[in-house]
Amino acid sequence: MSIDWTAFTPISALAGGALIGAAAALLMLFNGRIAGISGLVGRLLLPQAGNREGLLFVVGLLLAPWLYLLAAGELQVQIETGPVGLVVAGLLVGFGSRLGSGCTSGHGVCGLARLSPRSAVATLSFMGAGFVCVYIVRHLLAGV
Repeated sequence: MSIDWTAFTPISALAGGALIGAAAALLMLFNGRIAGISGLVGRLLLPQAGNREGLLFVVGLLLAPWLYLLAAGELQVQIETGPVGLVVAGLLVGFGSRLGSGCTSGHGVCGLARLSPRSAVATLSFMGAGFVCVYIVRHLLAGV
């Protein structure tokens, strides 16, 4: 395995992480809500009064790449699987977030920041499952 050092971008990664943390902290501070994306989207699918912040948060997530595109002028995305792989991955992520009562943003960003033992177990489980899936797809199924 080799690392592509030309693609190593610690400044943009740090800035992105700081923005995610700030958004999660502000949502908790001003609205008392966890910035778990699966929960926010789930509440949008079951409309209820007073869910304006969830709608605004999701709209912000959808607009962010377009705003970046306007500012930077180019957005390079490389997807190394076909449509079937994307659908299977999406279903596995959706199943896992339902099974774990939240997603990586809710448990990994917000839960760990609140020192939640349940979120620590969920985050370790998410990461472990991700490691296993990458190993299986890249090493065991590479020639299939």
